[in-house]
Amino acid sequence: MTPPVRVLLADDQPLVRAALEMVITEAPDLEVVGEAATGAEAVRLAAELRPDVVVMDLRMPVLDGIEATRRVAAGPDATRVVVLTTFDEDENVHAALRAGASGFLVKDMALDDILAAIRVVAAGDALIAPSVTRRLIAEFAARPAAAPPADRRLTGITDREREILTLVGRGLSNTEIATELVLSTATVKTYMTRLLTKLAARDRVHLVILAYESGLVGAPR
Repeated sequence: MTPPVRVLLADDQPLVRAALEMVITEAPDLEVVGEAATGAEAVRLAAELRPDVVVMDLRMPVLDGIEATRRVAAGPDATRVVVLTTFDEDENVHAALRAGASGFLVKDMALDDILAAIRVVAAGDALIAPSVTRRLIAEFAARPAAAPPADRRLTGITDREREILTLVGRGLSNTEIATELVLSTATVKTYMTRLLTKLAARDRVHLVILAYESGLVGAPR
């Protein structure tokens, strides 16, 4: 029997933690192993408890969620982080993704969708809430400082891989990319694996970041 995904909740609002704990506890494949009310406490508990996933609010006392994410996600065997926040109030969510977060969700999402996202990230993939993809593109496009190094990294990929990276940046799933390019889903997965390796990207979110920063995906009009 597969052990449940071990989750650490990090949010300074007790009601938010209580709501998440209640719904996670009801899921047979998930369990809450700890709760943190500050960023510093999240870092400490992540090191002590070694959860599979930390659900992290960005606006945390003592140590903000971005720096806490950077510390929790550091290292090759690091705990994976899902940022759960209110996008309208957190314009620097891109910094959290650069810090190593593998997912970005908003608090008004359905609880079932949040649970699904935890499972996706725990399995080694990544997820950005579709409702904020366009605004996230705009945020990256407004800050092109990292474009030159990103462009240099793209010199090692093929034209087809560049095409797929562009579609990943637009928020398309593997199935949607397969339909767009008239490929099998298995072939798209193979290309995704190659992109992750060639670009030294941790997961799909960081391929999305690279697509934004390199200019393959522009701000929506």
